[in-house]
Amino acid sequence: MRPGVVRSAAAGALLTALACIATAAACASPAAAQTLLAQTLLARSRPGQHVVVVGLSGLRWSDVSQAATPTLWQLAAQGSVGSLSGYTAPRTCPADGWLTLNAAASVRSSHTVRSGHTGTGCGTFPAVVPDGSGAAVPGLPALAAYNQQFHTGPDWGLLGRAASCATAVGPGAALALASPSGHVGSYLPGPAGVTAAVLSRCPLTVIDLGALPAAGRSAPLAAADAELKRIVADLPAGTTLLLTAPGSATSPPHLQLTLADGPGFGTGLLASSSTRQPGLVALTDLTPTVLGWLGAPVPSGLIGAQLSRAARGPLGAAVRTLDARDTADQVWQSTHEPFYWAYLLAELAAAAGIGLAFRGGSPGRRAQRQRWWRVAAVFAVCGPAGTFGANLLPWPRSAHPAAVLYGSAVALAALVALAVLLATRLLAPGLLASRGPATRLLATQDPAALERAALAPAALAPFGLACLFTVALLGIDVMTGSRLQQETPFGLSALETGRYYGIGNEALGSYGIAALFGAAWLALVALRRYPSSRAPALAAAAAVAVFAVFASGWPGFGGKVGGTLAMVPCFAVALMAVAGIRLNWRRVLAAAVSGLILFAVFALISYFTAVTGKSDIGAFAGDVLHGHAGNVLARKIDANLGTLDFGAFSPLVPVVVIAAGLILWRPGWFRLQTMPKAYAAEPLLRPALAVAWLMLVLGWLADDAGVIVPAAALPLAMALGAGALAAAGASRYRPSQPSNPEGDCAVSAIPATRRPVPAHDLAADGDGRGEHPGLGRGDPGR
Repeated sequence: MRPGVVRSAAAGALLTALACIATAAACASPAAAQTLLAQTLLARSRPGQHVVVVGLSGLRWSDVSQAATPTLWQLAAQGSVGSLSGYTAPRTCPADGWLTLNAAASVRSSHTVRSGHTGTGCGTFPAVVPDGSGAAVPGLPALAAYNQQFHTGPDWGLLGRAASCATAVGPGAALALASPSGHVGSYLPGPAGVTAAVLSRCPLTVIDLGALPAAGRSAPLAAADAELKRIVADLPAGTTLLLTAPGSATSPPHLQLTLADGPGFGTGLLASSSTRQPGLVALTDLTPTVLGWLGAPVPSGLIGAQLSRAARGPLGAAVRTLDARDTADQVWQSTHEPFYWAYLLAELAAAAGIGLAFRGGSPGRRAQRQRWWRVAAVFAVCGPAGTFGANLLPWPRSAHPAAVLYGSAVALAALVALAVLLATRLLAPGLLASRGPATRLLATQDPAALERAALAPAALAPFGLACLFTVALLGIDVMTGSRLQQETPFGLSALETGRYYGIGNEALGSYGIAALFGAAWLALVALRRYPSSRAPALAAAAAVAVFAVFASGWPGFGGKVGGTLAMVPCFAVALMAVAGIRLNWRRVLAAAVSGLILFAVFALISYFTAVTGKSDIGAFAGDVLHGHAGNVLARKIDANLGTLDFGAFSPLVPVVVIAAGLILWRPGWFRLQTMPKAYAAEPLLRPALAVAWLMLVLGWLADDAGVIVPAAALPLAMALGAGALAAAGASRYRPSQPSNPEGDCAVSAIPATRRPVPAHDLAADGDGRGEHPGLGRGDPGR
């Protein structure tokens, strides 16, 4: 291969990496941030004289209309509106919501188990005892002790300390303003006692209008709207009003209503840097927002962010959009688990059906069986891309949103599969073309062996292209706002996952596997075309690695901690395999710590600079530097271990993962013949599947989602592994030629007096002439 070609390929990969970094820097730079600031009409009010927080638990946008709730509609028309996610697992009851306002962290009261249900219900609301002009919450110290087990780091009494004087109206408001000891300085038992004098007495007033029931909501909703009308009429001039819905007593949970009206919050959508989704804010954002409005210092360690305002269109359209998002979340909650089972069982049924239809041991039947397994596997591998692509359609607004979602997902997956199969046919001549003296040497000695070896890139092309498409789709989406991630089966749920941007827990394993296999396939193509040098293959694989890791892990984009810790070591091992470098304990250790090093770099950049905006990674760096990382780590570990009992079959996931590893490592133990022959036909397939398995293991250990990571990726991993093995070994059973009697050799025996060394053996020994890397003594054919 000419040196100029190597330099060009390496330069292309370097430019690709630099382009990714430049894009991130441009999007996250202070200048770009100012541009985005102007585009979204970011507005935080100056410290005002009065802030009034009104809470009506269970209030949703579907409850609001100009006829039924005229006061709410008028406030929404003149203010900034948004949906509220009050994520505290397993559900957010009204007491939980008010306590979260108190402490600016996800906290909960003691829930009760509902008879005949698998979930938990809302327990007795904590008692509030009037005491002169104030009140006491005797159970608050016990609630604080109860919440220590959840390691969320609450700052008890933070909201009450925001102003020199604060008035609580109603029991929920008392919870919000109570001190750590449970003392409330100024208290009224209900909103009936609220007057203009009460509202102007203190800089902060918090009012509890009660909670809406699951059924028969019209009458209490009308009464709350009338009460709100009277309160709004008595507000002092220049007051900033925050209307919200702390928790809900109904099940299943919904996105709630929130709106702000006052200086800096005219007609618009509420937004928050903690969610990065216009129109969606978190319950933990409300307390730092109120602190900012009152001019009080906002502690740096809070997980929430101050609210801002983005532009919106007419109120009716905005309300329909907000209500549609809640519909999408309801579909996610009720269908995403059955979807995974349907996905997995459909794969197994297709594989079994093909096996029965083409049963038999002749080379022709084997070739047919493997060909159709390959086609079915391609469709299965395209499944995740189809589900994310479904968000390009307004399915939540349809009459049957679940049917439209899954119907469009299946259709798009089929379209992508057909596209990659067609692209494979078009690209096959180029994939089979090879250059270099090593190829010509093999061609002169054993043309049949060369044909079988050259078929591997084309046979694996549908899987490589499908994986690269999936990575590109998700990576670009994450880098541009994570719109396709929202409420899709593999995506994010504002109500369940507590994550609003980036690669979600269910998608992490699939994203990592797709990136690793796509990189390996590109390396394979480059090795076939340029067998005299590994530089193009390394450049191609490195470009995919940089894009995938940067999109997922950079704090300004995905900010996924577990993804960085899991993917970086896997890519390091994969690149060593492409380079023909044997693994030893030093290299394994270097690969293991590479993810930690990059995570530390990302975290420090996010914490010390403003280029990435607010992120969980930067907050963790601050916790570490200030000695508060213990709560975060304990919470992550508890969440990880807790996934072992998230469902009846969750304890089986580790067993499946371990069994898969043994099958990949020692297929002979299970009397599997296809795997050794596929490894022999394409030695790079073995490290590719090995790092895909390693991705699931590291994702399980590094992410707080625990076994959910490998469990959610299992359907794609099974289809990709089985399909790739069938494709790589298919040439062994072509009817036009007999199967290789040696089975495990990459190059067939020839009648020459001197047998050539298989190309992958040369690569394993670090010889620059070899075409492929091996894994050492365990390589097939050795």
